[in-house]
Amino acid sequence: MIGYIKVEDAAAKWNVSERHVQRLCIEGFIEGAVKFGNTWAIPENAPKPTRTAKNGKPGRKPKTSEVEQNG
Repeated sequence: MIGYIKVEDAAAKWNVSERHVQRLCIEGFIEGAVKFGNTWAIPENAPKPTRTAKNGKPGRKPKTSEVEQNG
């Protein structure tokens, strides 16, 4: 597919694991990524996404149970 790269190509480009790229696609962090069957197609020019928590600080998103505990 012209204009798109595979998960393994994005992983090598961004120096992360293929699984990490898949999770980013699933969670909607890669704009323009589309799934065809079991394969993700990622736009060639997509920048490496940065995950941010709801509080704006870098890192993982808090789980619902953690949010409820911390109020």
